[in-house]
Amino acid sequence: MKQTQRHDAIVELVQSQGYVSTETLVEHFAVSPQTIRRDLNELAQQNRIQRHHGGAAPPSSSVNTAYHDRKMMYSEQKQRIAQQVASHIPEGATLFIDIGTTPEAVAYALMQHKNLRIVTNNLNVATLLSAKEDFRLILAGGEVRTRDGGIMGEATLDFISQFRLDYGILGISGIDLDGSLLEFDYHEARTKRAIIENSRCVMLVADHSKFGRNAMVNLGKMDLIDYLFTDQQPPANVMKIIQQHKVQLELC
Repeated sequence: MKQTQRHDAIVELVQSQGYVSTETLVEHFAVSPQTIRRDLNELAQQNRIQRHHGGAAPPSSSVNTAYHDRKMMYSEQKQRIAQQVASHIPEGATLFIDIGTTPEAVAYALMQHKNLRIVTNNLNVATLLSAKEDFRLILAGGEVRTRDGGIMGEATLDFISQFRLDYGILGISGIDLDGSLLEFDYHEARTKRAIIENSRCVMLVADHSKFGRNAMVNLGKMDLIDYLFTDQQPPANVMKIIQQHKVQLELC
């Protein structure tokens, strides 16, 4: 394979997986570690990837992918994650469901449950779950973000702070390789913090593409969450942080 072809293939892998280790690339392309490191350095200089110690991730961005595109991406993995989350939620539980396509998949997976009491700041979740007559559904007040149905703002924070619920189901835009939980929107990060602070058990749902993905707002560290549901083993340095903070990892 020519170098230019290998470069294009590396970029495609990084975009599809979110983070790829040097060892994985060496095995995939059957070349030396020195060759892969040289490739990654050149791609980083061209801003086609972001270089990390031990691997590569997509280049940094201040804007999230369009909602429709995110909904279509990794839909099978999100369904598996959602089903496993739903298996942990008992009948009659109380829970927050956050903004995001993976929390929306969890809402769909909960349709077979009975007598749930749900608070959400996600219009899409509210529309879906309103069909369940035995659910008690409470929709947060605030400003609607029309591109994805998210509800945020000071009124949303005040509203969420009135509750103390069993579970908080959270999505995330990115998980840095130092374990930081990252978001693109400052207001969305504040809303997630409010959900975390008012949930007895915090469940983070994130497919593998979120590892090593960059976003500009730091929500906090792994110690904020109790469970991480994902579809692939996290990178080694993220695994160390998960173990350090005794987060329960659920591979779906």
